[in-house]
Amino acid sequence: MQNNFQKWIEHDENNRAIQTLNRYYYENVIKPYLESDKIIDLHTHTNFSDGELSPDKLIREAIQNRIGTIAITDHDTIRGIQNLDKESQIILDSGIQIIDGIELTAQPPKGTMHILGLDIDINNKELNDAMTTLKNSSTNRTLSIMEQIKRDYNIIFSHEDIKELINSNHNLGRPDLAKLCVKYGYAESLPDAFQKYLIDAYNKTLTVNKRLSYEECIRLITGANGIPVLAHPKTLELTNDELIVLIEQMTECGLKGIEVYHSRHTKEEMQMYLEIAKKFNLLVSGGSDFHGPKVKPTVHLGTGVDNNLNIKTLSLTNHILNRKNN
Repeated sequence: MQNNFQKWIEHDENNRAIQTLNRYYYENVIKPYLESDKIIDLHTHTNFSDGELSPDKLIREAIQNRIGTIAITDHDTIRGIQNLDKESQIILDSGIQIIDGIELTAQPPKGTMHILGLDIDINNKELNDAMTTLKNSSTNRTLSIMEQIKRDYNIIFSHEDIKELINSNHNLGRPDLAKLCVKYGYAESLPDAFQKYLIDAYNKTLTVNKRLSYEECIRLITGANGIPVLAHPKTLELTNDELIVLIEQMTECGLKGIEVYHSRHTKEEMQMYLEIAKKFNLLVSGGSDFHGPKVKPTVHLGTGVDNNLNIKTLSLTNHILNRKNN
């Protein structure tokens, strides 16, 4: 239907086709969305970090997936949310609630540590200055991983590809290298490239690619009037006792929330993290960690993996709403 409208637009000098398309979109997308039972997704990524969709396309897909509240939380950058036109007609018509966010990578005691910053001030100078530094770090980190897979597997990319990476407008990451692995036939898909080469190379380069401490991440987020939230605690690969000790320490440093609901968490893990949130009086957050069908093919926006997410209410979103109204 939309393809036919698009052909019509090309030959309609009076823009009647555009008006008709807008009416069609409103009647078939916006109106059903307004009448739907909406869900929450506070963990998503755009193509300004390692996601596939532009900020605008991500919001369009969120509307089509009946998401009422969404946070854009790109890795170590806020340029995605800064480039979103929140005054676009689609956003205004839908009334979708968009929370400014970020996902900072911290030096982990074990496994992988990410800290979400939600409801941040994207104009905060210190935060913006730190993002410039992190962009340069992401380039150096990605190049060191590239050198590692070259040493270990004799994987070599062209000078043109490397130059394009260095001059990229987004923060570089392993998905960029995974795409090149697929391009040159070293892997069949992005997940295949990760499993064959990039997870191992990432772990080998951890010692040379120092990241922010969790204390620094929390300080940056709170300095930008944001809410620091421990993302997907499962990836820390800690025992329950180790995790509780760590969260107690992080809470003392200003941690305010924990991501209880996540695409990769089992029901049992979600219940455990919910109990930890209660124990330390932390706000409860949740999200799909959506990147796109090529990067994470099993993770769907809003609903996670095999529909294991269907979040209707969160103490964190209630907290954000209350502080906006006060």
